[in-house]
Amino acid sequence: MANSLTEQHDAALALRGMVNAFQKSRTVLTAFELDVFTVLHNAALTSSELAGKCGTNTRYTDRLLNALCALELLIKEDNKFQNSPLAEEYLVKGNPLYMGGLMHSVHLWRTWSNLTQSVKTGKPAAPEAINDRGDDWLVAFIAAMHDRARQQAAESIALLNLEGVNHVLDLGGGSGTFAMAFVNARKGISATVFDLPNVTPITEKYIKDNGFSGSIITLTGDYTRDEIGKNYDLIFLSAIIHSNSCEVNERLIAKCAAALIPGGQLVIQDHIMSEDRTQPLAGALFALNMLVGTQAGDTFTSSEIEQWMTLAGLSDFVLQPAPQGLSQLIGYKCI
Repeated sequence: MANSLTEQHDAALALRGMVNAFQKSRTVLTAFELDVFTVLHNAALTSSELAGKCGTNTRYTDRLLNALCALELLIKEDNKFQNSPLAEEYLVKGNPLYMGGLMHSVHLWRTWSNLTQSVKTGKPAAPEAINDRGDDWLVAFIAAMHDRARQQAAESIALLNLEGVNHVLDLGGGSGTFAMAFVNARKGISATVFDLPNVTPITEKYIKDNGFSGSIITLTGDYTRDEIGKNYDLIFLSAIIHSNSCEVNERLIAKCAAALIPGGQLVIQDHIMSEDRTQPLAGALFALNMLVGTQAGDTFTSSEIEQWMTLAGLSDFVLQPAPQGLSQLIGYKCI
């Protein structure tokens, strides 16, 4: 508890800042949806000129641009707006570091807006299955996963023991970013990316664009129903189990264990929770993200995951921190 008036004031300000943080997010996402930053690429425009190009209201556009200046994403000089270096590098379509996956955050905004109703009813805000949300949603989702993965992939793979590892399965691998990191990690490693029929064409484009066509292949199917291949030295599940129920995860881990060679390893990288489920913060918030966005997804504790692995015949568990607040839980198939 805050003891003095100053401490009480500071605590109230911090709480208010927490509550109002959505305003900054919404400002950036609206500008992103309207392609403001791409329109301002190598240009300095008045609010009227930009409104004409974006098909928006001039006065409302002006206030949005002023707010983006306050957030240091735009620069205003002589009533003309231009991108800041940060916006130019990350928010302009076509640039190498363009964060196209932010459109997925736009979609998340819509589901999170229904969190109260979901908590009341126990039903997700997005009733349709992930695979039924349309191409626009899917492309944005894969782009968001790619943006996140390319920031952590090399460091994540460097944490693993790859001695004797030749064939890797990146299960639910999306853009194949982790598969690329495995291939880069050591000469002689080949990788397979397993994903849904409407995902693998996107995967193949990422693989081709990044020059990995000769060392990474795709395998199409639904991991809840279809075979995933066999004789893998290592199977990697990044951000997979949080989309599933406990029952689906138990069956999936059993399927993975069966597909490993003796001595092979299953690596789960995800938000792995403390036993009371209150830490880490990112994982506790992500559990809510799964509630509003999936039918049965959640974040899980290490003991839950180890139980599924034990039932599948895996042992010698290793739990270790991974980049961006995630964790890796590794289990080995008995020789």
